[in-house]
Formats: sequence, structure tokens, C-alpha cells
Amino acid sequence: MDNLSLIKSTYEGANSQENARNTAAALADDARWTEAAGFPYAGTYVGFDAIVENVFKRLATEWEDFQFKVENYVAQGDKVFAYGNYSGIYKTTGRPMNARVAHLWTLADGKVTHFEQFVDSHTVQLAIVDK
Repeated sequence: MDNLSLIKSTYEGANSQENARNTAAALADDARWTEAAGFPYAGTYVGFDAIVENVFKRLATEWEDFQFKVENYVAQGDKVFAYGNYSGIYKTTGRPMNARVAHLWTLADGKVTHFEQFVDSHTVQLAIVDK
């Protein structure tokens, strides 16, 4: 599978469980996953278990209908860039958000070695901060 097809499989499965399985299969054991500064889950996590614990579980429990709608992809060499919009409702405040986002994936030998998120975290913070 080429790099673009591999990354598309992490977003375009039949459901979130299939996307999670595809993501787990795509990641190298020591893959580094970086959530942007200002995003509620900011930091770098290494390995699938750490990513699930610090990012995916929190997205699933803290947000209602959190999703990333991919607008398009750009692939060149060992990099794949997916961009689009996050949306969801933060459960604690009941506030919705819609944030512009991009994901940069780096691959080697058919495995993801690094993921980096770029996001308009201000719009996310507006949803989660209790006024």
C-alpha cells in the first residue's frame, strides 16, 4: 500500500473502530504523535497505547460527536498532509466548536514514524473554557 492510501485508511474506514484498527496497524511501535500547543491534549506521545490513553480516549469521553472531516490530502515522498475541520460539542460546557486543522504524517518503510497536528486551538479553547 502506498503512503497516501495508508493514511487515507486511518480516516476513511466504515466507522471509528475501523479507523482505530487501521491507525494501530499503520504506526511504527515507537511512532511519535504530537498534539499542538494550545490544544487540550498538547504533548508528544510515543506508541499506540500512549496515543490512545492521552488523545483518543479523551476525545471519545470529553466530546460529543467529535470528528475530523478531511477536505483533501497532499502527498510527497515520505510525507502525507491531511487537512480539513474538527467539529464537536464539549460535554462539560455544551459549547460547539469548529476548528481548521491539518495533520502531517511522516512514514518510513510503510509505517508511520511521526504525526503532527496543526490546529486553530483558539476556537477549541472557546468551547472548553467555562465562562
